[in-house]
Amino acid sequence: MSTSSRPGLWALITAAVFALCGAILTVGGAWAASLGGPLYYLILGLALLATAVLVWRRNPAALWLFAAVVFATVVWELSVVGLDLWSLVPRSDIVIILGIWLLIPFVSRQIGGTRATTLPLAGSVGLAILVLIAGLFTDPHDISGNLPTQLTNAAPADPDNVPDSEWHAYGRTQAGDRWSPLKQINSTNVQNLKVAWHIHTKDLMGPNDPGEATNEVTPIEFDNTLYLCSLHQKLWAVDAATGHVKWTFDPHLQVNPGFQHLTCRGVSFHQTPADATDSDGNPAPTDCAKRIILPVNDGRLVEVDAETGQKCSGFGNDGELDLREPNQPYVTPGMYEPTSPPVITDKLIIANSAITDNGSIKQASGATQAFDVYTGKRVWVFDASNPDPNQMPDADHPVFHPNSPNSWIVSSYDKALNLVYIPMGVGTPDQWGGYRTKESERYAPGVIALNADTGKLAWYYQTVHHDLWDMDAPSQPSLVDVTQKDGSILPTIYIPTKTGDIFVLDRRTGKEVVAAPETPVPGGAAPGDHTSPTQPMSQLTLRPKNPLSDADIWGGTIFDQMFCSIYFHSLRYEGPFTPPSLKGTLVFPGDLGMFEWGGLSVDPQRQVAFANPISLPFVSRLVPRGPGNPLWPEGDAKGTGGETGLQHNYGIPYAVDLHPFMDPVLLPLGIKMPCRTPPWGYVAGIDLRTNKVVWQHRNGTLRDSMHGSSLPIPLPPIKIGVPSLGGPLSTAGNVGFLTGTMDYYIRAYDLTTGKTLWQDRLPAGAQATPMTYAVNGKQFVVTYAGGHNSFPTVMGDDLIAYSLADQK
Repeated sequence: MSTSSRPGLWALITAAVFALCGAILTVGGAWAASLGGPLYYLILGLALLATAVLVWRRNPAALWLFAAVVFATVVWELSVVGLDLWSLVPRSDIVIILGIWLLIPFVSRQIGGTRATTLPLAGSVGLAILVLIAGLFTDPHDISGNLPTQLTNAAPADPDNVPDSEWHAYGRTQAGDRWSPLKQINSTNVQNLKVAWHIHTKDLMGPNDPGEATNEVTPIEFDNTLYLCSLHQKLWAVDAATGHVKWTFDPHLQVNPGFQHLTCRGVSFHQTPADATDSDGNPAPTDCAKRIILPVNDGRLVEVDAETGQKCSGFGNDGELDLREPNQPYVTPGMYEPTSPPVITDKLIIANSAITDNGSIKQASGATQAFDVYTGKRVWVFDASNPDPNQMPDADHPVFHPNSPNSWIVSSYDKALNLVYIPMGVGTPDQWGGYRTKESERYAPGVIALNADTGKLAWYYQTVHHDLWDMDAPSQPSLVDVTQKDGSILPTIYIPTKTGDIFVLDRRTGKEVVAAPETPVPGGAAPGDHTSPTQPMSQLTLRPKNPLSDADIWGGTIFDQMFCSIYFHSLRYEGPFTPPSLKGTLVFPGDLGMFEWGGLSVDPQRQVAFANPISLPFVSRLVPRGPGNPLWPEGDAKGTGGETGLQHNYGIPYAVDLHPFMDPVLLPLGIKMPCRTPPWGYVAGIDLRTNKVVWQHRNGTLRDSMHGSSLPIPLPPIKIGVPSLGGPLSTAGNVGFLTGTMDYYIRAYDLTTGKTLWQDRLPAGAQATPMTYAVNGKQFVVTYAGGHNSFPTVMGDDLIAYSLADQK
């Protein structure tokens, strides 16, 4: 019943809180509904305002009304998202808290509450809590299963016969498998791993470095020595057993804040064969019998003697090649950056390079170049935008084609077929293609297979037509000899892409092994551009089955979720491949990609793959030219110093504003919380004989997610599933390893089930791919915890090796 006495202090406070929450939800809910969002935010806001009035009047009907509100919220959330804990939490957290508050005796008594009037509310709140508890035991994003354990008759695609104990290339072999036959560390004893040694390179960020400063290195190992590059491309030779530094080499990188990247993913290795000759048939030099090839971000390749750390003086100009001179059309520092180790054949270095994204149409060429490994002489080129891509520079053709599509990640090499497989990106700009030529798009994005000796095209496969979303082929492809049902062996190539599709081809011919039918996609490009009516979509994919909807919108509270819903409905979104727009387009899978440069780890004996896909939408908005956004800058076009925010796109009608789809309420505080329901990152297991995803689990915790915010609140290590940058490693011991998550851990997984078996805390982010080797029968697992300044994680300089505690 109602009372006429004036409300007490607690009733006044309660009424004010309900009124404030109700006002926010009513205004925001009306806004969301006007855009096509859910009506429930508006309904809830009005109900909270009504509850506030009843509380202020000390009318116990407030308890009955709010009991109905809580119950209606439970019905609504279950109808929208089912028993998905992380989707349920923001839909009911504030409602449950307010309900509990009303049940506190000193609050309910001031409203006139009795046992009879509080019991329905207690029941509704209890039901809401039970629903959350039930969500703890279900995960609709989880896939459980067991990968096959039996071995096949297929051998690793490794004609170089890398010794089991060594790791000779970025992916151990140039087949890109990221797998080791070592099994001393296995799924039964991996929990006994301990730090064997730990060193600091002391190569940290400086005042002249760009924001996109990253440590993404995977070391190589041979002759009981690790070789790796640190942040400023310093080369390190480290005793693989003890961590003792044997020597270092400093290439004296010339860097400035306009560089889009400061990255070195690794180095390459060449050993002079017996009776070797160079590309002209001359006897190979006797010095530098084992040489390290170091990419340097200012446009150079440097060769260093693996034994001494001295430059191989017979290569290029005193051990160096400047890849920009004399044939690049534009040589602005940072516009052309070797960031990944090149492919190495018996006689050649086959080098690619990163080109600034979304800087200007007046950019360097992404042409692939092959050089004699001993002398540095250019042997062939492949310039994708040139009508004759193999045309060598001469007096009539002094420079490569400007802005030709590039490849910025590691290529793969099949020595038996003598083919190099190059994953291609699209030429700048990424989000508007009105000025592109037919030649500039014929191979990009996708994979080209070239004869390693001549650079002649063997075949190509395009993974996206007229790419407007930066959907590169971003990963080193994996070469796998797959056993067929009849026992025959099929040489395949697995191509992970940003779209989440994995294209599976016969690597001899480029023909599809797994179907990728052309599928209709949204149209309606920005003025001056066009779209492809269809896109190939592989039937082996980790792409979400359904387009995003309100059920996928998330926030820390119902308020955040409501504003994320407003944001979602204010953008253009019609599913995958929705074209960029002036309004702003939601891009999902996002620019970061579901697969990034880490690629797959493939066990060639069991014919299984271990992967770490990302699930994070982006927003892409075209910005017409106007004040502060000129068509051309004064002077030469400069780098952006990053890959998010406003990208200049000089020379076309639009700049582009790129950023992840983040909570707009928390973002001003520096808190980067996605507006999409977690998980934002997984680990997954794939059977390569059936080409099916067998298991998939959320991976990583919130523990370090507040790094970089203005409110560095420590968060508990709740397993939610966070993005990862870096690749997976697997071994014959039925163990997978991963370090690239936003929380600072190295983790080991049972490769059969995906279950986490072990983890260890790292001193910084480890956005890199771990590797493994053995010295004198003792197996080590190594990772570089150096951080990623734009991911963002804490930067570091830590090279850490693990081994079993009971192994001497």
